Amino acid sequence: MKILVTGACGYKGTVLVPKLLTRGHEVVAFDIMWFGNYLKPHPKLKIVKGDVRDIDTIDLDGIDAIVHLSSIANDPCGDLDPKLTWEVSALATMQLADKAVRKGVKRFVYASSGSVYGIKDEPQVTEDLELKPISEYNKTKMVAERVLLSYANDMVVQIIRPATVCGYSPRMRLDVSVNMLTMQALAKRRITVFGGQQTRPNIHIDDITDVYTFMLDHPEHSGIYNAGFENISIMDIAKQVTTYAEA
Repeated sequence: MKILVTGACGYKGTVLVPKLLTRGHEVVAFDIMWFGNYLKPHPKLKIVKGDVRDIDTIDLDGIDAIVHLSSIANDPCGDLDPKLTWEVSALATMQLADKAVRKGVKRFVYASSGSVYGIKDEPQVTEDLELKPISEYNKTKMVAERVLLSYANDMVVQIIRPATVCGYSPRMRLDVSVNMLTMQALAKRRITVFGGQQTRPNIHIDDITDVYTFMLDHPEHSGIYNAGFENISIMDIAKQVTTYAEA
């Protein structure tokens, strides 16, 4: 297929794009490149520097599928500039979905977030639970999901709600707990934990990018899917990281 990946030069996109190329797909990598570009040249890769908010610059001619990763990517960043967050994460998604339908794009994979559920007391957070987003980041994800679902009769819509993504990427992020603690252990040989009882589910970056490729291979699986592992406390993560760093 010919696949448009928005946010392709970001943390997840930099791992996902090579996987798509290895599988024989043609990829158009669209990104504003605030953090540079770590994608390696490939004969089936076209890299486009652009702003997802400018829908006229996104060429969908011949595109079979979209993997939409573009977002203001976490709660603190989203709260820094709520207007920008809504423009990038919600309004741009609506414009992209509308244009995709008009251009005949058949599949749309959307990277939402498990944080749309808010704080839950249930031992198992399932896809049918009520959404109670707290931050601007969470709210824009919820709104974008509902916009995309309104197009579900016109194209295959697959919405993935991942847990906190961790693991190595050439475009590394150190603002997530597993990565941050690992870097402390490797660079300083010492980990600082504040509190430690906080819990959050995680998912490895190889696993979440495999989820996206699986969805592209299986258009029959439309709808909304959680992607993650069980809750692990920050202290338990720190202990595991320390064990591996000492090995």
